[in-house]
Amino acid sequence: MRAQVRTIEIEGLPVRLRTLAPAGRLRDTLAPTVVLVHGIGMSHRSFARTQRHLARTHRTVAVDLPGFGGLPPVGRTVPFEELGDLVVRAVRSLGAVDLVLVGQSMGTQVVVEAARRHPDVVSAVVLVGPVVDPARRTLVQQALDLARDGFVEDARMNAVVLTDYMRSLRQYVRQLGPMLRYRTEDVVPALVQPVLVVRGDRDPIGRRDWAAALAASARRGALVELPGGHHVQDRQPVAFARLVDEFRRVQTTEDALTGGAPAGGATTGDAR
Repeated sequence: MRAQVRTIEIEGLPVRLRTLAPAGRLRDTLAPTVVLVHGIGMSHRSFARTQRHLARTHRTVAVDLPGFGGLPPVGRTVPFEELGDLVVRAVRSLGAVDLVLVGQSMGTQVVVEAARRHPDVVSAVVLVGPVVDPARRTLVQQALDLARDGFVEDARMNAVVLTDYMRSLRQYVRQLGPMLRYRTEDVVPALVQPVLVVRGDRDPIGRRDWAAALAASARRGALVELPGGHHVQDRQPVAFARLVDEFRRVQTTEDALTGGAPAGGATTGDAR
């Protein structure tokens, strides 16, 4: 399975799209496209393992946001509303009309904005290690939690984090303040789409109380924990891909039974 890589510009901002899909489905517009959005300082590499497994059954697109993943720095802060629009517009340029958005860390803020602003296109949202916990919104707290996570991740992911941070440092500094101030907890309750919150059971950044509260605030929300840290999607790529598949199946069944009407309440689960 070979990735198709394409860099496009939208209103002067470069976005890189890395598409993987089952044979013959690179341009599939019938089934939902799973879109993977990285966290601050990171790139599509944080989803590399997961994308390979998801692409066995779905067309997938991993996004490199402007200023990250080796793309040139933007020279300004890009608001999350603009980032959400960019992701949707970029992926729709591939012909996708039904999107399942998967965000990790800061990427969760991007995808909830995209879902809020584009409910006609985004059918479901998956939030991996969501940020920022209102109880730990300061720069010092976040830096300490990031350092703690370094002891949980494996050597490969720590190397990805370090090298991705080094090549995106200028944009990282510009996006850090807005990331800390963005109130994910205010946006999720307004989403009409089902929301799956996933966290690693040893994640010091997306802590359990915060993740559970976020899932419970969604109109159709669920929380699942997998063994691992903040980048649990990389530590558990097979389990994570199966989880997304199951989430889609449950969503499709619920929509068929309710005519797409939101079903209140959140559930929690443990997949180990």
